[in-house]
Amino acid sequence: MDLSPLWLITNAASGSNTDAAVEVLAALLGASGCKPMRLIRLPDEDLPTGMALDAAGVKTLAVFAGDGTINATATKAEGWDGAILVLPGGTMNLLSKALHGDVTAQDVIARLGAGTYDRLPRPAVRTSQGTALVEVLAGPGAMWADVRESVRDFDLGAVAETFSIALRETREGAGVTIATCAAAKADGYRALRVAPEEDGLRVEGYDFNDLADFAAQGFAMLIKRDFRLGPHDDLGHFKAIECSSTSPIPLMIDGERRQGGTTEKFTRIVFPVDFISTKHGGD
Repeated sequence: MDLSPLWLITNAASGSNTDAAVEVLAALLGASGCKPMRLIRLPDEDLPTGMALDAAGVKTLAVFAGDGTINATATKAEGWDGAILVLPGGTMNLLSKALHGDVTAQDVIARLGAGTYDRLPRPAVRTSQGTALVEVLAGPGAMWADVRESVRDFDLGAVAETFSIALRETREGAGVTIATCAAAKADGYRALRVAPEEDGLRVEGYDFNDLADFAAQGFAMLIKRDFRLGPHDDLGHFKAIECSSTSPIPLMIDGERRQGGTTEKFTRIVFPVDFISTKHGGD
């Protein structure tokens, strides 16, 4: 399977995307046999559309950035017949870990050079506010993702402010309920995490009933830098699920904030663009 012609997208807002790092990455791609024919630097340039990629004959779109940028790139490329190569360049790199394991961008490129990769379809979550490749967080607890961003930016003032807002909204904001899930609490959750998997949508409910739960969630966010490690209920797997609230539901889609309605439906789909995986690859 030929990966060329290949275009490379980088994002200056991602911590790994220094000029030196991008230069090294481009050289490694060239040495592996897939030299970037074009370098697109965000936010100075626009993301290519699926139509533009087809017109240019691009087979692979490499993205060296975080999950939010990867989501935006993939969504813009819908309708294109090529494949997206995710290179870990963000904070959490959740999609990269799913496709390649917990490895560096250099490791991924080395596997490309060795021919150990596959082109695969990926499950995703369709929502009213966009498509998630990694996860959706729904409910007032979505505010905790703002804390994560403040921690990432090492902004102590913003950490204090976002932590205070997250704490207040999580405690006082309208909860989210799931009427069709027998395992869910009748009075709902402060946040639902919905993640696409091969057998459906994995749904987790986060509820913070006392100071111990709040402390555990704060530790997960500020020390572990991952709200997923906080206290939660595993609610099961679903092809689709609908949640509701008495107030518009805050959403975080692959780390980017959105505002939903009082009722939101999440559906598992197969994303309409393939991805390159090196986790168990081999032609």
